[in-house]
Amino acid sequence: MKVLVTGGAGYIGSHVVKQLGQAGHDIVVYDNLSTGYEWAITYGQLVVGDIEDVEKLDQVFTEHQFEAVLHFAAYIVVPESVENPLKYYRNNTRNTLNLLGVIEKHKTPYIVFSSTAAVYGMPEEKVLTEEMPLAPINPYGASKMMSEQMIRDLSFASSLKHVILRYFNVAGADLSSRLGQATPEATHLIKVACECASGARDGMMVFGTDYDTRDGTCIRDYIHVDDLAKAHVMALDYMAKGGESQILNCGYGRGFTVQEVIDEVKEKSGVDFPVGRVGRRAGDPDALMADNTKIKQVLGWQPDHDDLGVIVQSALDWEKIWQARQN
Repeated sequence: MKVLVTGGAGYIGSHVVKQLGQAGHDIVVYDNLSTGYEWAITYGQLVVGDIEDVEKLDQVFTEHQFEAVLHFAAYIVVPESVENPLKYYRNNTRNTLNLLGVIEKHKTPYIVFSSTAAVYGMPEEKVLTEEMPLAPINPYGASKMMSEQMIRDLSFASSLKHVILRYFNVAGADLSSRLGQATPEATHLIKVACECASGARDGMMVFGTDYDTRDGTCIRDYIHVDDLAKAHVMALDYMAKGGESQILNCGYGRGFTVQEVIDEVKEKSGVDFPVGRVGRRAGDPDALMADNTKIKQVLGWQPDHDDLGVIVQSALDWEKIWQARQN
């Protein structure tokens, strides 16, 4: 297919672009490079632009006549969304509206949307299904929930088909270390711990040690970025073969505690970096894991890297390369 990938120079988008290219798709990456990098684009061509610029976006659609859009471009830092909510509603929600307007105008058949488990908020259940009510507790989650609703409404009113993928905790790097997470001031646990192991940070903090879990720290479901990328390619194939619109969780259905992740990074790296312990952060439930029954049934998706050791080692290998490049 001829596909547009918004945010394709970023962490997850670049891994998806690589797999799309390997699968033979014809790719245009549309990215403002605010958090992405031109070197991360391994296939296709780059158009530097902002989704806020509807005129430029329309020109790109006119020139290329896309068959599908994969939409990644978004801000994703939860604490920042609380401090600066309008930044998130402008970029994540309003710009999705801009994109959908152009998709509607050009009658683009398919969209795959990058969403998040943050739309669920703080449910009492520990393993989450797609049918659970949405109750986000921060502007980041709310901005994604609104985008989901707009996509669903446009699909109902038109011929657009969608697959909305709700990510759990994405981690790791391309196993060849060609790509990885290069986000400045990253907040993701495995990235932060790998920065500590590489010497890029002096240490890190654990927020809360009194949760109802096996060691008192939060449990989360970590999915390797290549397994997540695979789901996007399969979602395109699924729609192209006539599949109906879907919302699918992306996770492994099991989790690890914060402490277990830190211990794994220390063991794999051989570095005993400092770890402080402070009180809980607001809005952190004891455990969050994906029920992935639906994505396995609908897409036939099966993970290739469901192993914390593999995830951590790939992240460490990338971090060494990235820090060396920085220095």
